[in-house]
Amino acid sequence: MDIELRNRYLFSQKLVKEVGEIALDFYLNRNELKIECKKGDLQDQVSIADKTVEAKIKDALKSHFPQDGFLGEESGAENLAYEYCWVVDPIDGTSSFLYGLNAWCISIAILHKNQIVCGVIFDPVHNELFRAMKGDGAFLNDHPICASSSISLKEGLIGLGVSHRVHPNTFTPVLNHILLDGGIFIRNGSGALMLVYVAAGRLIGYFEPHINAWDVCAAIIIVQEAGGYVNNFLEKDGLLKGNYILGCCTEELFLRLNRIIRVND
Repeated sequence: MDIELRNRYLFSQKLVKEVGEIALDFYLNRNELKIECKKGDLQDQVSIADKTVEAKIKDALKSHFPQDGFLGEESGAENLAYEYCWVVDPIDGTSSFLYGLNAWCISIAILHKNQIVCGVIFDPVHNELFRAMKGDGAFLNDHPICASSSISLKEGLIGLGVSHRVHPNTFTPVLNHILLDGGIFIRNGSGALMLVYVAAGRLIGYFEPHINAWDVCAAIIIVQEAGGYVNNFLEKDGLLKGNYILGCCTEELFLRLNRIIRVND
């Protein structure tokens, strides 16, 4: 497994940078893009940029690893029961991307026997590559990263995300708890980026009541390898149905917030 996994890990780093150049070109020329809304949802937008980037990734993976499964935001699932499976979000933070904000990225995760074992997340605007392989540590542009040691909500910023897929009551109790405890929150539109910011020590936690697997699989392993804590996202068929996500820098902070989330689940 080690050699096969490392080959995929190295390939994913090269691939995500290559498609990052394509995505950045689309971003710089975004006024020319045709925008569509999925299933009539104005919050859930897609453009030719998303579709092109995912197609490039999928074609490259089929060429180099034809025996692997695939799950992509735009093209769906193929052969998920295979030993290795790639989980891809071609542009996480599409709304930010389309409106000219800088919070978007490309996310590629590798699963081995249904376990997340590798993740790469590339932010082309800032030329930041977050990456991790199970047991190998977490890195930002080849520099090791680690989560913060904060145990209080007053000791840093919390990232939050929400969508209309869930009732506000699944979100507002957590927000209320954070504010009452003296915490401060941010939301930038990219769950993947905010989660890896936990790994890099920029945020002390991230919560979203429901998110899709392609948004967070890569970030989950990066947070874990940076010493942080994340809920078991893949339980209850999270790979296909999505789940809540909570990532925190320390176990104490994770347990405190997770109790609030589970009470209101």
